[in-house]
Amino acid sequence: MSSEPIPLTKALASFDALWSPRIVTRVNDYDVRVAKVEGEHVWHVHDDTDEFFLVLDGELHIHLREPAGERTVVLPRGAVFTVPRGTEHKPYAPSPTAILLFEPTGTPTVGDRHDPVPAHVDATTGHPLTA
Repeated sequence: MSSEPIPLTKALASFDALWSPRIVTRVNDYDVRVAKVEGEHVWHVHDDTDEFFLVLDGELHIHLREPAGERTVVLPRGAVFTVPRGTEHKPYAPSPTAILLFEPTGTPTVGDRHDPVPAHVDATTGHPLTA
């Protein structure tokens, strides 16, 4: 973990891979991750943890399957949303988007249960930031 401030623009400029988050820092037992996203992720669920999203640039849609039915939340730049644990969800970005995620260290990007993972989605617990 860096003892110096980390400019998020510099962190995001250090990689090009989509749906492949980089760990910017840690807070207690949580990773703070940044990712570039575009297109569809995969339907998945985190059984034991919520998933926090902050849109840094662009727009993120999160499709949700809830007891009351399916719905989509749209997050413009600057918006935050938390997907509750146990909720099946599928993020989608209609254009290039940058996001910040806050999750327990070791949380897989494709959750505990998921649909088949397409080649453009990195099934990872986050990569170290090399910036």
